[in-house]
Amino acid sequence: MDNRSSGKKALSRDDRPVFPKRAVITGGMPYGNKELHFGHVGGVFVFADVYARFLRDRIGAENVIFVSGTDCYGSPIAESYRKLVKDKGYKGSIEDFVRSNHESQKKTLDDYGISLNLFGASGLGRTAEVHNEVSDKFIRKLYENGHLRMISTPQFYDEKAGTFLNGRQVVGKCPVQGCQSEKGYADECDLGHQYMPQDLIDPRSTVTGEKPIMKDVMNWYFKLPEHLDILREYTENIKKKDNVRQVVYKTIGEFLEPPVIYIMNDYREKYDEIKDKLAKHELMEEPKKSSFTIVFSALEDREASCGILSEAGIRFRTGKTLVPFRLTGNIEWGVPAPVLENEDPLTVWVWPESLWAPISFTQAYLESIGKKREEWKDFWCSKDAQVYQFIGQDNIYFYGIAEMAMFMAQQEGGKLSCEPKDGELQLPILVANHHILFLDKKASSSGAVKPPMAAELLNYYTAEQLRMHFLSLGLGMRSVSFQPKPLNPAANPDEGDPVTKEGFLLSNVFNRIIRTCFYDTQKYFDGKMPVGAVDEEILADSEKAVLEYERFMYKFEFHQVTYVLDSYIRKASKYMAKAKAEADKADDNELRRKWLTNVFHMIKTAAVLLHPIAPDGTEMVREYLELDEKLWNWDNIFDTLSDTLLKGETEHKLKFLEPRVDFFKRHESQFEK
Repeated sequence: MDNRSSGKKALSRDDRPVFPKRAVITGGMPYGNKELHFGHVGGVFVFADVYARFLRDRIGAENVIFVSGTDCYGSPIAESYRKLVKDKGYKGSIEDFVRSNHESQKKTLDDYGISLNLFGASGLGRTAEVHNEVSDKFIRKLYENGHLRMISTPQFYDEKAGTFLNGRQVVGKCPVQGCQSEKGYADECDLGHQYMPQDLIDPRSTVTGEKPIMKDVMNWYFKLPEHLDILREYTENIKKKDNVRQVVYKTIGEFLEPPVIYIMNDYREKYDEIKDKLAKHELMEEPKKSSFTIVFSALEDREASCGILSEAGIRFRTGKTLVPFRLTGNIEWGVPAPVLENEDPLTVWVWPESLWAPISFTQAYLESIGKKREEWKDFWCSKDAQVYQFIGQDNIYFYGIAEMAMFMAQQEGGKLSCEPKDGELQLPILVANHHILFLDKKASSSGAVKPPMAAELLNYYTAEQLRMHFLSLGLGMRSVSFQPKPLNPAANPDEGDPVTKEGFLLSNVFNRIIRTCFYDTQKYFDGKMPVGAVDEEILADSEKAVLEYERFMYKFEFHQVTYVLDSYIRKASKYMAKAKAEADKADDNELRRKWLTNVFHMIKTAAVLLHPIAPDGTEMVREYLELDEKLWNWDNIFDTLSDTLLKGETEHKLKFLEPRVDFFKRHESQFEK
C-alpha cells in the first residue's frame, strides 16, 4: 500500500481528529545577535506558520495566537556586541545592537509570509516590560512552592581580564560521553547537552585566550533532579499520543538516567587504586567497549567523585542526566531577577526566561488588541486550549525537560501532575524538527559551514516556493540536506533545481488548471462560473484528500500533506484534460458546464488546503473567484459552492482574468533570459 495513505483503513468523517477550541503557536526565539539564517525559517518558522494558518481556518482566527520574538539576552548577544565594539568600533549601545537585529529578523519573517500575531522582543519596548513582570511572578511561584535552591557553584573567571565569564565567553570540549562537539560553552554545548561548568574540557576564555580559573558564585537553581519521577511519568504519557514525535520522547528519555561516569579502560588500574575514596557507586563492565561505567544514585555523589578522579589524573566523561537548572546569573544585560532572600541583585539566565517568554508575548498581544492580559489563561491554562511549540531538536532538553518540570512546578498543592487540572498551566505539545543541513553538512553561524541567510534565498526563489519545499523535506523524521542549485558549486547544470520541484506543482500544474477554467468560462459562459451538482466521484476524491490532509496536519506530518496536495492537484489536472477534450470534440456546452462545475469544486478544495502553505496565491484565487473569507472556513470544507457560498445561484460572475496571469509565481531568475 502507498505509504502516503499511512497504511491504515480509509478515513471517514466519523474518526476525524479533535482540535482544541483555542490554541497558541510559538516558534523558537532567535538570538538578537544576528540576522535569520535559512535554518531559522526553513527549520522552524515555516512549519509554525503553516500550522497557525491551518488552525485559524480550522477553529477560527480569533481563537489562535501565534507569537515569537527576539531573544535579547544571553552571552551570545553580549559576546557579539563586545566583539563588534572592539573589532569594528561600533558606537551604539547593546540595546541599539539588539534592536537593529530584531527589526531585520521581523522584516525577513514578513517577507516569508510568517503571520505572527506578535513578534516581540524580550528586552525591548512594552514586551520587555510585560516579560519582566511575568518573569518575576514565575520565579517567585517556583520559590514559594519550594522548588528553588541557592547554590554556590564555581564560575569561570578570567584573571587577565579581571572579570567573570558567562556562557559563550568560555569555549572548550563537551564533557558528555559520546558528544563530539568542539563548541562546549560554560555549562552547555552547541548540541544542547547540559553539564556542570567544572566538567568542561580544556576551557579557554574568548576574551583573552587564557585558561580561566574557577571562582565560587551564588545563584538560584531550579531543583530539576528532584523532578525525575514526574518527568518519567510525563515521558510515558506523551509516548501514547499520536501527535508527539518520537525524537521528542526519545531525547527526553536520554536525560532521565542515573548519574554516570565513563572511564577509559586504560585507567582501570588507577581507578582500582582510588575507588574506595569515591562516593558509593556501582561498577558496570562492558567487555566489548573501550570504557567502563560507574553509576551513582545522586548527582552530588557523582560531582564529588569527579573531583577525586581529576586529582588522580584519570580522564573521564560524564553521562547525560538531570542537573540543577540555573535560573540566575551576574551579568548586567538581562531580565532583573526577584530578590528572594536578601541576596545581591541578580539577572535571570537567558534559557529559563526564554521558556516562559511566549506567555509574556501572549499577554502583550492581548493587551495590544484591547483585551485584558489575564485572558492569557484562557489560552495557556484551559483544558479546552492547547499550546504548540515548534523547535529544533537541539533544544528538546530545555523545552521538553526544564520547561515541563518548571511548568508543573507552578501547580498548587505539593503533588505534581503531568496532566494539570483545568486552570493550571497546561503542558505544551512540542513539535521538534531534526536538523536542516546545508549541502549535506550541519550549518551553523558559529561553525565552519556558514548557512545562507534567509533573506538571501529570496534572491533566487519566491517565498511560496521555499515554503512548499521546506515542508516536503520530512524534517520530522530525519535530518535532511537543503540543496539550492544557485548556491551549490557541485550542482549539475543539466539537472533541475531540487528546491523548485514542489513549487512547480503550483506555478505549472495548478496555475494551468485555474487559468483553463477561467478562460473557458470567459469564452463560453460570459465569465459566469456554472454552479450546480458535483459528480459523486469528484466529491469522494475531494473528501478523501481533505480527511488525509487533516489527519496529517494533526500529526504534524507536513511532508505527507504535500504528497496529498500533489496527488489531488494532479488528479484534477488529469480529469480536466480528459473532460475538456471530450467537451471540445463534441463542442457541447452542457459537457463544458459539467466539467467546469467539477473542476471548480476541486479548485475550491485545493485552494482551502493550500491556504496555510501558499497564502498569497490562494488569496488571489479567492479574489478572482469573487468569494469572501468564508471560503477558508472548515465548517464548509466538504460542501460544494452551491451548498453554501453560492446557495441558490446557478451561475456566478468571476473577476475577469487577463491572458498569462499567474496565481502562483515563479521567481524572475527562473525564466529564461
